[in-house]
Amino acid sequence: MSLPAPLLDPTDPREEVAAALREWLHLQRLLALRPQDAVAALAKAPDPTAALRRCGERTPPDTAWLDAAVATLSRQQAVALPWTSPLYPERARQLSDAAPLLLVRGDPGLLQRPAVAIVGARAATGYGRVVAEQFAGELAAAGLVVVSGLALGIDSVAHGAALAVGGTTLAVQACGPDIIYPGRHHGLARRILEQGALVTEFPPGTRPRPGFFPLRNRLISALAATLLVVEARERSGSLVTATHAADQGLEVWAVPGPLSSPTSAGTNRLIFDGADIALSPQLILESLQRKGVLPPPPPPNRADRAGSLLPAAKKPSALVSALLHQPMTRDELAQRLELAPENLAVELLELELAGAVIEDRDGRLRVVSPQKVPGL
Repeated sequence: MSLPAPLLDPTDPREEVAAALREWLHLQRLLALRPQDAVAALAKAPDPTAALRRCGERTPPDTAWLDAAVATLSRQQAVALPWTSPLYPERARQLSDAAPLLLVRGDPGLLQRPAVAIVGARAATGYGRVVAEQFAGELAAAGLVVVSGLALGIDSVAHGAALAVGGTTLAVQACGPDIIYPGRHHGLARRILEQGALVTEFPPGTRPRPGFFPLRNRLISALAATLLVVEARERSGSLVTATHAADQGLEVWAVPGPLSSPTSAGTNRLIFDGADIALSPQLILESLQRKGVLPPPPPPNRADRAGSLLPAAKKPSALVSALLHQPMTRDELAQRLELAPENLAVELLELELAGAVIEDRDGRLRVVSPQKVPGL
């Protein structure tokens, strides 16, 4: 069966569109948790009814449920994107367990645009939140769609940072399109719909369950050109997403963190195992430009090149000056500078990675290589 339209819109008055939508929703209801069987059958029988027969499903359509599902999609202004549609994202289509049907609220065109997936710990630290905001904001400002999972912590920070710079973001859900999880993110979901989209592979009315999140995670990575993990414990869903991304051939980036922080144990392990070290958003952009995902940056003009030969000298920051005066803990340093600890995180990370500052066993920070500090 050829599709009557690339997108199946529940408000489309054409009978053939309404009929196709109901057939695909019936397949989704029966096979959403068996995506590998569904796409294997669809590859041989693109008609959803024939695919169900190949999978041994003889359950007749539930007319009352289909009526309610179509009404829900219409009310939510959601459209259906079948696996056989030319608008289905190609990388996601190539998965052996690709979602047979995607339900999209907002702009479905975002699924075709270059994207970066940003995931991390739900119980994010101040450091993680600052770094996620910086990376998501700069990557979104550069034209990438920020993909994440609408979860607490790093996910919500990434969505919010993309929106704050006027960028676009895509939230992948582990529930039906009519449900927002967690419930406290109703406001964030409304903002995402204004500048982005919500997408799910689950039928209307489906409540989130633990087993649904691994499916969501593999879809998050499949909708992106690269993956960034900001914070993760040694066992976390973010590491599952990283595994999916690596299996899908994506470049995986991880933000390093303090060895003493449990939420950095997973990202530090990813780096040890071969993930790229995310020291700045620019590194990710340059990698995507080399791969042809993004256009190359314009060449600098002669004035820019001349100016770059004589960089302005930088003065030591207040942070460095304080540590040169006396080693202190992160909290003591924040108190001395009258700043929130998270506002020091990015500069401290740069200094630690440069080998200019270390953290002693007692938790005190000190400058060990003044020559590596700008302006000294």
